[in-house]
Amino acid sequence: MMIRVGHAPRADRRYVTRPGAYAVLPLNGGVLLTVQLGERADIQLPGGGIDKGESSIRALHREVMEETGWRIAKPRKLGAFKRFVFMPEYDIWAEKICHVFVARPVYQVAAPTEADHQSLWMSPERAAESLGNDGDRLFLARYFS
Repeated sequence: MMIRVGHAPRADRRYVTRPGAYAVLPLNGGVLLTVQLGERADIQLPGGGIDKGESSIRALHREVMEETGWRIAKPRKLGAFKRFVFMPEYDIWAEKICHVFVARPVYQVAAPTEADHQSLWMSPERAAESLGNDGDRLFLARYFS
């Protein structure tokens, strides 16, 4: 059974299912994250939507590269969670199915190419306090416990 984090779905909303792949990226006692800049800075596990016909592993590599500029190796699935949210960039209400992996950051090849994203290193403890959603915090804490 997949766990749900955050708010329960609302009966008056139609939700579009949006699968995604996200990564816990530990290295040298820290963890690589992404910051999405906007009205407020939102610290997240790197990752995002799985495109139609794309595998979760391929999406993970692509999204981590877009959001951090880093190549990764040896992804291993930790689990999944779902959450119900409004996605203003798409103007939809979404049931996000979030597949979470752990992988090893290998090297940074470029700056992030995703608009308004920056890579960020934090200690696992500080990251657990700073991540913007309950599912990211849960899987980060589980990994480092």
